[in-house]
Amino acid sequence: MEQLLLLIFLPLVGAIVTAFAGKSAKIVSTVFSVASLVLALVIACNFIPNASTQFEVNLPWIADLGINFHAGIDGISLLVVLLTNLLVPIIILSSYNHEYKNPAAFYALILFMQTGLLLVFTALDAFLFYIGWEAALIPIYFICAIWGGKDRIRINMKFFVYTIAGSLFMLMGIIYLYLQNPAHNFDIQAFYALNLDSAQQGWIFWAFFIAFAIKMPIFPFHTWQPDTYTAAPAQGTMLLSGIMLKMGIYGVIRWLLPIVPAGVHDWGQLVIILSIIGIVYASLIAFTQKDAKRLVAYSSIAHVGLIAAGIFAFNQQGMQGAMVQMLSHGINVVGLFFVLDIIFSRVKTNKIEELGGIAKVAPQLAIAFLIIVLGTVALPGTNGFIGEFLLLMGVYNYGIWAAAIAGLTIIFGAVYMLRMYQNVMLGQTNSLTITFTDIKGTEKLVLYTICALIIVLGVYPKPILHLTEASVQHLLEQVNQKLNTVN
Repeated sequence: MEQLLLLIFLPLVGAIVTAFAGKSAKIVSTVFSVASLVLALVIACNFIPNASTQFEVNLPWIADLGINFHAGIDGISLLVVLLTNLLVPIIILSSYNHEYKNPAAFYALILFMQTGLLLVFTALDAFLFYIGWEAALIPIYFICAIWGGKDRIRINMKFFVYTIAGSLFMLMGIIYLYLQNPAHNFDIQAFYALNLDSAQQGWIFWAFFIAFAIKMPIFPFHTWQPDTYTAAPAQGTMLLSGIMLKMGIYGVIRWLLPIVPAGVHDWGQLVIILSIIGIVYASLIAFTQKDAKRLVAYSSIAHVGLIAAGIFAFNQQGMQGAMVQMLSHGINVVGLFFVLDIIFSRVKTNKIEELGGIAKVAPQLAIAFLIIVLGTVALPGTNGFIGEFLLLMGVYNYGIWAAAIAGLTIIFGAVYMLRMYQNVMLGQTNSLTITFTDIKGTEKLVLYTICALIIVLGVYPKPILHLTEASVQHLLEQVNQKLNTVN
């Protein structure tokens, strides 16, 4: 119990201290983020890979409304907790060569966002989940709006309106479930136990799904994403793509499937169709992109579409694949955006046609970038292969044509990612890239860490699969049992 409370609130304490740290904010935030990572690893080492919830805390909060501070960790939540606490120090380290205006506020907002994310990933009370959901949005909005690029105010207003609108739908769903609950509380197990008819489950499905689909994002709820990823500062883009979109995926697995299985059964085919459309659409748009950052943004939509299709295929392989790919995608996409940030910091452009020949003057960056790209396109032996293989197997078990079309994400992804790599890294240097310098200091530390994770998780994924297997299997059994009751 004490360990979980410390895990959630250590970043919040760090945010407060960092806010008053002045010029030392960068170092202070690094210390707190690394401490959070160490604590998460300690929890992982003490975690027993079974279906039970562990390190549980359940304290009265607003007793009159049946609201408790109820949080806990199982195999599903532990994976995203580890991802969050792993990526935050990497993201902070990636900023060491930047000089941001008012750095204390910048780094404090990152740690504050980490607290909101951890609340989302550990909450076993719907009200607490919603608080974490909104708490994570506020800091990323300010990070993007204050330190973002050109036209950042208009772009971030669109992002904010999208996500707030989705959140309101989810809030209505939570309130309705509370009113249907005889115990009049927000406990997740009480929501799981509710006997709702198909019509009720149908509209609650959409109330939750819209919020989750916007955050992921899934076609056609994705239109805020490319502009926001491009206009945000590099670290903001990493937070959005590496961690924040996992909130939507996690929400589907933890809340949507077990609460409204009949709604998932009735509408799941439509979601798979939308996901597959998103895969093909985003891949085709990625082919046309002249800005490398926008290309990676669209590739992220395609990868998330495959994850969503795997989840709604609703079988062991698809669900396990979604869990593994959440981790792999987070690592890979942060690596991609960091490389593009390094390039932009040197030559002040991410326009593909203006680059070229960087491998000749920065071989270490070129090798690291190639490893990350190969992980992204799911080369066997890299982390991306395991997740995508399981996802495609899950979708194949759902339907062969769905798998055939969804599999295009691998073919298309390989073409546009390798073509981007060729145009950016290979060929002859030009007036911009001739003076390009290779990676050094914290740039090496971050990229070497990411590359090591890509290779290690690709060669030996067993610990990750073992971590989530029992929880995923229990979830599927629980949902199937409830679905049979409804039918």
